[in-house]
Amino acid sequence: MPQPRMMLVVTGDDFGYCPRRNQGIVDCFQAGGISNVSLLVNASAAKEAADLAKRHSIPIGLHANLSEGIPVSPSLRQASTLVNQQGFLHGKMGFRQALERHQLSMEQVELELRAQVRLFRELTGHLPHHMDGHQHVHVLPEVREVFAQVLSDISIPYTRIPVEPGLHSCPWLPAHLQRFYTQVEKDALDSIPVFTRYGIRWPDAYLGLTTMGPNMSISNLQRALRHALAIEPSGTTSCSASSSDQPVVTAELMVHPGYPSHPQEGGCGEGPDDFSQSADRQHELNVLTDPSMLAFYSQEGVQFCAFKDL
Repeated sequence: MPQPRMMLVVTGDDFGYCPRRNQGIVDCFQAGGISNVSLLVNASAAKEAADLAKRHSIPIGLHANLSEGIPVSPSLRQASTLVNQQGFLHGKMGFRQALERHQLSMEQVELELRAQVRLFRELTGHLPHHMDGHQHVHVLPEVREVFAQVLSDISIPYTRIPVEPGLHSCPWLPAHLQRFYTQVEKDALDSIPVFTRYGIRWPDAYLGLTTMGPNMSISNLQRALRHALAIEPSGTTSCSASSSDQPVVTAELMVHPGYPSHPQEGGCGEGPDDFSQSADRQHELNVLTDPSMLAFYSQEGVQFCAFKDL
């Protein structure tokens, strides 16, 4: 078998969000479209998702959630800095705004992260192989230090650094998404020294911002992968070529396949959001499992793996 040019982790995020998302993610895994999943432990179908991962031997990590739904830690569900007056986490932008105003307790952030790791272990029977943040909260100022400390203390070796090659030259992203993703990238770059100091690792390349939902197509995925294949391996993973002088690039592709959530079924305590009810979820599933996409991986020497294989 020829030496691969890339070891690619294709992670289906938001596993556990609802039964329809769970089934779509499992179908995508079985069809060869993803190689890994990231579990929302505070989501309504998290136990079902963990059971499905065991049944189908799907590699699974923790999608730590500080921004959507209800905290896992009972002590943080009322009168904590992490929730609003209704007892829900502040939301993707609300969390960021509260952080900027110095309204969030990092002690409570740490308490919630540790509670989510404990629940993950109860659900799956093991520690996560990797841990990232729902809506990229793990790379935000202050949060990243706490996140790295928790990963180090519990010996979770891998995280996600959302810096995507080709982001700034991407012609199809609307201005508001380009602005948000540019800020995510800045936060991610600033988090690298923190995660490095704690000995946390991540793949050489991250992909997925430019290929979410309606922006996912075979040509757009191929563009993203070619950008990643062109980078130099950074040495933040242990993967290297054994029979060649050419190092192997490691990468993670973040995806959100599924079947659209039924109204009133799913979510993390507030019901399913528009993102999960969108037909984009099944669109991603269809693109990821398209025979021409699977053929492209083979042609380009891209080998699927999970974080535990890096």
